[in-house]
Amino acid sequence: MNDTVDKLVIFLAKRDGIDKLVKTFQYVSKLVNWQVEATNPNLAHRFKQWEVASGLSRKAFRTGRFLTGFNALRRNPSSTPTFKSLAVLANAGEMVYFFFDHLLWLSRIGTLDAKLAKRMSFISAFGESFGYVFFIVSDLIVMKQGVEAERKLVALEKEEDSKEAKEKIRKIRADRVMRLMAVAANVADLIIGLAEIEPNPFCNHPLSLGVSGLVSAWAGWYRNWPS
Repeated sequence: MNDTVDKLVIFLAKRDGIDKLVKTFQYVSKLVNWQVEATNPNLAHRFKQWEVASGLSRKAFRTGRFLTGFNALRRNPSSTPTFKSLAVLANAGEMVYFFFDHLLWLSRIGTLDAKLAKRMSFISAFGESFGYVFFIVSDLIVMKQGVEAERKLVALEKEEDSKEAKEKIRKIRADRVMRLMAVAANVADLIIGLAEIEPNPFCNHPLSLGVSGLVSAWAGWYRNWPS
C-alpha cells in the first residue's frame, strides 16, 4: 500500500488546496470582468487576463492528476458490483478529463498546435461531465443508505440510550455533509463542462459559469480543510 504510484498520488494530491484557491481567483475575476465590462473596459480587460492566467496555471500544476483515478480503481475497487461499476465509469471519465486537459494546456501555451485546443477542450469536458454524473449517482446512493441506517439507529438510541448508536449517527451525518459538498461541486463542474460540450444560454452565461466555479472551489475547500 506504499509503492511508487501511491507516493506519486499523495504528492500530487497536496496541490488540491492551492488549486481551489486559484480556482477562486479564476471565477471571481470572471464575475468581475462580466460586471464591469460595459462600464470600465480597461478594468474588465485586466480581470480577464487574471482569469486566463489562473486557468492556465491550474492546468500546469495538475500534471499527472489522471493517475488519481487509476490508483483509486487499483486500491479501492468498491465492495459491491453496483459501486464497482459506478467507480469504473466515474474514474474513467475523470482520467480522460485530466489527461486531455494536459494536452489542452500544451496547445494553449503553443507547445502543441493551437488548432488542437478546441478538440482537446471538448474531449476533456466530455470526460469530466461523464465521470461526474456517476460520482453524483454514487454519492446519492450512499446518502440514501445512510439516511435509512440513521433511522434504525435513532430508534435503537431511543430504546437503549446506546452510546455506540450515537457515535454511528454522528459519523453518518458527518459523511453526509461531505458527500453533499461533493455533489454540489460535481453538479457545478457538470454545468461548466456542459457549457463546453453543448453551448447554451444558461450554462454559458458568465453568471452561471462564475457561480458554478465558486461553488465547486468552495465545496472543495470545505472537503479538504484539515480537521
